[in-house]
Amino acid sequence: MLDNPVLISVIILTVLSLLRVHVIFALLIAAIVAGLVAGLPLSETMTIFIDGMGAQSGTALSYILLGIFAAMIAHSGIPGVLINRLLAIKKPSKYIFIFGLALTACLSGTLIPVHIAFIPILVPPLLYFFNKLKIDRRALASALTFGLKMPYMCIPVAYGLIFQGIIATEMTKNGMAINQTSVPVAMIIPAIGMWVGLFIAIFITYRKPRNYAQTNEDIEFLKEAKDEQPRRNFELRDGITIFAVIVALAIQLTFSSLVLGALSGIIVMFVGRIVTIKEGEDVVQGGVKLMGGIAFIMLIASGYATILKETNAISELVNAVNGVTGDSKLITAILLLFIGLLVTMGIGTSFGTVPILAVVFVPLCISIGFSPLATAAIIGTAGALGDAGSPASDSTLGPTSGLNADGQHDHIWDTCVPTFIHYNIPLFIFGIIAAMVL
Repeated sequence: MLDNPVLISVIILTVLSLLRVHVIFALLIAAIVAGLVAGLPLSETMTIFIDGMGAQSGTALSYILLGIFAAMIAHSGIPGVLINRLLAIKKPSKYIFIFGLALTACLSGTLIPVHIAFIPILVPPLLYFFNKLKIDRRALASALTFGLKMPYMCIPVAYGLIFQGIIATEMTKNGMAINQTSVPVAMIIPAIGMWVGLFIAIFITYRKPRNYAQTNEDIEFLKEAKDEQPRRNFELRDGITIFAVIVALAIQLTFSSLVLGALSGIIVMFVGRIVTIKEGEDVVQGGVKLMGGIAFIMLIASGYATILKETNAISELVNAVNGVTGDSKLITAILLLFIGLLVTMGIGTSFGTVPILAVVFVPLCISIGFSPLATAAIIGTAGALGDAGSPASDSTLGPTSGLNADGQHDHIWDTCVPTFIHYNIPLFIFGIIAAMVL
C-alpha cells in the first residue's frame, strides 16, 4: 500500500497544497508523479492528463459565464441600492446585519449568481455600523461563509447545480450510477450540520460584544458609499437587471443547463444596455478574472483524476483500505471524510476536489456496500469539508476581503479558524450520520 501510485500522489498533492503551492502546480506535479510511479512514460502521462481535462469542460465554461454575469450585475448598480437601504435603517439590530449577510451570501450562489463579488462592494461601507454595534466580526465571517457554502451543497440551482452535477457525473464515471436529482437529497443531512454551526457561532461562541476602533477608513468608506451610490428610486435599469436574473434562472431550470442560463442573462444585459458593447470588454474581463482561475482548476483536476484511474492502482488501494477498515461502514466513512478534509484544505475548492476523491471513493464504497445516496453524501461532504477554514478557499478569502477593509480582521484567526471549527466539525459528524442512515 505504501508504494501505491494513488496514495503517493495524493500525499504529494496534500503536502504541496498545505505548503501553499498553487493548486494548479500541485495538481500538475501530483499527476506526473502518479504516472511515473506507475511506470507510465512521461509523454504518455501528459497525453492522458490533457485528454482527461475535457471531462470538465462544461463545468469550466459554466464558471466563466457565471463570472461574467456576476460582473454585469455588479456593474448595474443594484448592489449600491442595497447598501443605501441598509444604511437607512434607523435602529439596526446586530442580528439583522448578521443574518442579512448570510441571506445575501446565499442569494449570491443561487438566485443572483455573483459569488463573492458582492462582498468587497457591500461589506466595507457597513463596517462603521458593525463597529458601532460592537458585532464580533468572527460571527460575520461565519455568516458569510455559511451563505457561500451551504446552498451549493443541497440547492440544485446555479453553483449547486454545478457541484451536484460533478458528484453525479464522477460517481457514474467511476462505476456507481446516480441521478443528479438524487444528490440534493443525499446532502440534506450534511447541510443541517452547517445550520448547527451557524447558530452556535452566532448565538454562543461570538455573541458577546467586541470592540473595534472606529477608523478614518470606516468613515471614508461610508462617505464614498453615499457619494457614489446616491439614494434613488427604482429605475428601468434595475427592472432589466432583475428580468435578466429571472430569465437566467428560468432557462437554467427549464433546460438543466447553467451555460444556457448564464448566457441568456448576459444577452438580456447587453440587449437592455445595462452593459454597452463599449463597456463589455472591461466587464467581461472582470468576470473572467473573478471565476477563470477556478474554472481552470476544474479542468486540471479532471485531468489529474484521469491519470489516477489510468495507473490501475486504484483497485490495489481499495483492497488495502479494505484491509484496514474491514466491513465497517463507520470506520470507512470516518476515514474517507478525513481524507476529504485534508485534500480540500489543501487545494481550497470543493468543486475541484470531487473528481479527485471520486476516483478512489466510489470503488471503495461499492466494495463496502454503501448505497448510491450514502456514497453521494460521503463524496459531497468530503468535498465540502475543508472549504470552510482553508486559507486558499473563496469561502474564506471572500469574507476577509470585506471584513478586513480597515485592517482589523485577521484572515487566519478571524475567518479561517472560526469557520473551520464551526463548520468542519458539524459537517464531519452529520456526514457520518448521512453515510450510516441513507
